Amino acid sequence: MKLPASLVKSPEVTKKEKWLGYLLGPAGALLLNAVLATYLNVYYTDVLNLTPLWGGVFLTVFPIVSKIIDAITNIVMGQIIDRTRTKEGKARPWLFLSAFLVPVTGILLFTVPESSDTVKALWVMISYNLFYSFAYTIFNMSHGLMVPLSTRNGTDRGGLSVFNQITTIMMSGILVALLFPMVIMPMIGVDKSKWITLMSILAIVALPLTLLEYFFTKERVTEEKKDEKAAPLPLGQQLKMLFTDRYMVLMYVYFLLYTVGSTIKNIGLVYYCNYVLGTYNDGITQTMVSAIGGIPMGIGIFAVWPLAKKFGKRTVTMIGFLLYSLGSLICWLFPHTMWIVLVGQFIKNIGGLPCAYVFMALFADCLDHLEWKTDIRIDGAAMSIYNIIAVAMVGIMTGVFNWMLAKAGYIAPFAARSVAEATETLAANGWAAQVALETLKPAADGALTVALAQPHSVNWVISFAFVGLEVFTGIALAIILFFLNVEKDLPREQAEIKARHEGKEQA
Repeated sequence: MKLPASLVKSPEVTKKEKWLGYLLGPAGALLLNAVLATYLNVYYTDVLNLTPLWGGVFLTVFPIVSKIIDAITNIVMGQIIDRTRTKEGKARPWLFLSAFLVPVTGILLFTVPESSDTVKALWVMISYNLFYSFAYTIFNMSHGLMVPLSTRNGTDRGGLSVFNQITTIMMSGILVALLFPMVIMPMIGVDKSKWITLMSILAIVALPLTLLEYFFTKERVTEEKKDEKAAPLPLGQQLKMLFTDRYMVLMYVYFLLYTVGSTIKNIGLVYYCNYVLGTYNDGITQTMVSAIGGIPMGIGIFAVWPLAKKFGKRTVTMIGFLLYSLGSLICWLFPHTMWIVLVGQFIKNIGGLPCAYVFMALFADCLDHLEWKTDIRIDGAAMSIYNIIAVAMVGIMTGVFNWMLAKAGYIAPFAARSVAEATETLAANGWAAQVALETLKPAADGALTVALAQPHSVNWVISFAFVGLEVFTGIALAIILFFLNVEKDLPREQAEIKARHEGKEQA
């Protein structure tokens, strides 16, 4: 099949490319993923009430097993990308395919049939893997390679990395973190049909936007070697090259630790705001935490890249993580006090700015260094390891978090048609409501969402997940970055790579 041609023809990065290909284009799929990262587990625990399924084992084991499958498909996808040869590049063709796969599989995640626990469990497992192990893997692998393959120009590459990250932050830090808890979640509560409608709309929106990313990106680095016909190296040799290069190893360890901390934090956010700092879907607590904590992300658009150019990406990010750890510590010491938590979140997110905006540019520097060292680009294999870390940690940390919740005695909320029905359910189970039933605001259809007062052990688990763990990962990340000085010799290495290509063309 002949692929549609890129609408970008310039050998240099263009404004249209930045705004349409890197800012607007990824927005649909990234918004869907951001919503899933924050609320899919809530859908499983609070809407489908799967926490007690099989004695709490299901929600502990299934995410971990699923991510093993996801890890395998990432390796396969990396090899497929490295072996893809088209006029449109090696990653962009798969971006085109993912535009159609992501919406379909995204809808299937939520259309779990009303049936036996076994049928529900099977549907959840199959739909989860169709989305994450298949459709989103294809999108994420190809999307992730757009910055490294777009250009070797450091300034342009850094700019594209910032534009890419602005989209991620807009989706997760503004829409998901602000609009959803304040407006959307109080509206849908634990009504399954409303969840399905909402998520179907988000999934469908991803289709035209992902196509926009496809048409307004260009693989200039791939085009440098468009006439080379050498067969790709076997996977074993590629992995050996990656894991014998100290910068790539440090980058992977860095990303592993960051993903562990941030994943647990993202999963814990909703629970923390619902039970520790505020009350269930109160429409203000999560909005406040996300807004005050997220303000620095807006400031960072203008501040981070100039600082990174002056002092180096590694140095600025390393100092940032020390602030990151300090802000987390402040929150952890006073987890119930709103104004202190907001101050801590502000400090923490100031520290997280460099990592958020320049990580992919730093990763691209490591790929260039590896190419200089080996004279071979193995972008697909490198990105597959990166994605394996991302997806495996999401599954493992989700399983760990659900296991901790189950062991601590988490009690899911329930829906009732009246205060009398809610009172009867509470009395029958020996539960206590989080707030007085008379103060609950019913949904448009009259249903009440009743949240329960959680045991102290549950609140401790939630607090550690959201504000405690990153005290330690922030310090560890700063130490790792101290040794990741790939930028030092990069201009010379890139010049030598360019000379090699010119020599081959002349030969």
